[in-house]
Amino acid sequence: MALACQKNCYLKELTTKAVSCETATLVITKKKKISGFEVILEDTVLFPEGGGQPDDRGTLNDTEVLRVTRREGNGVHFVLTPIDVGSEVEVKVDWKRRFDHMQQHSGQHLVTAVADAMYGFKTMSWNLGETESFIELNTSSITQDQIDNIERVVNEKIRDAVPMYPTLYDSIDDPKLKEARTRGLPDDHVGPVRVVTIEGMENNMCCGTHVSNLSHLQAVKLLVCEKGKGKCYLIFLVGDRVLNYAQKCYNNNKALTERLKTGPDNFAELIDKLQKTSKSTQKNAVTLLRDLAVLEAEKFKQKKSPDNHLLCLHRKEGDVEFMNILVNEVNDQTVTLFLTVGDEKTTGMFMFAADEATITKFGPKIAELLEGKGFSRYGRYQGKANKMANRSKVENILRGHFIG
Repeated sequence: MALACQKNCYLKELTTKAVSCETATLVITKKKKISGFEVILEDTVLFPEGGGQPDDRGTLNDTEVLRVTRREGNGVHFVLTPIDVGSEVEVKVDWKRRFDHMQQHSGQHLVTAVADAMYGFKTMSWNLGETESFIELNTSSITQDQIDNIERVVNEKIRDAVPMYPTLYDSIDDPKLKEARTRGLPDDHVGPVRVVTIEGMENNMCCGTHVSNLSHLQAVKLLVCEKGKGKCYLIFLVGDRVLNYAQKCYNNNKALTERLKTGPDNFAELIDKLQKTSKSTQKNAVTLLRDLAVLEAEKFKQKKSPDNHLLCLHRKEGDVEFMNILVNEVNDQTVTLFLTVGDEKTTGMFMFAADEATITKFGPKIAELLEGKGFSRYGRYQGKANKMANRSKVENILRGHFIG
């Protein structure tokens, strides 16, 4: 049967009766499940998922509906509290969510019809996402001119205020259904067959909720076409999502203008310059860091006394290369080095260079104290540290062993 939400997609509330109420479990994820009740009503204004359109949200007697599914033509509402069978139920739809879905779904029908009529691109599937949607087209390539032309015609049809409406056919064998676009009916389909028409453009078998006139779509924006294997994904926005996207773009432009001290037309050029400057600065910083490692090694060797064979050093801006260079420059098998880089309190990297016996004795202990993991290679034990604040504990242990 056709539900009230399918007969009149603009119906926001309905008084009906509960037909059944049974205990059930709603699976959110593999690890998260919710116990509640599945309620079937005589009729409903809450659309169950289908035709690529997500299900509605709303309330039954002010009780929140968490999911709506379809079962043999009935809408099944999942709620957390039971509803007495035979009792009167006030059903209300979350209109903001519903109308957004109506705009996106009807917009998909319109784009599909225009893309087919203009270029023979067939729609293989589509997806209604939370922020943007896409249409899968059976073409391996589509030019920007083609995208622009499709968008132009689509918005012309919106301005022409073309009517859009559903028609119910009692039988799948009705000869008029041969004119309708379809990807097939669900296996459990029962009752009339519903066809959604864009007047003068197309007829499409569809169970979803749609606008009654293309003018209600406001506007369609085709953002980009992403290529797949032998197909293209046309990403689009409809109606209020276009307005929200425009506002988001304006806010981003305003924020960037304040920070970059220039207008949107100059963003790309200025960012290119900043990236080049950043790369040059990073290159210079790496060179300076290498020089610093060499100087630190020379400084230690000049001050090293016969009874001091331990070097402990931390350099916040350092990296693994810095530590390796320092070890190589010291180049003394009698010296033990404990080096760290990164944040002084949280995470960073460490390197412990010594003879094999010393590494075996202290390496794992150092990793444990720094709450990290390490590995031994080429006379060095190194790894990631998750608690750099414990560096002093490591240094105390090493000084106690090597200096006394």
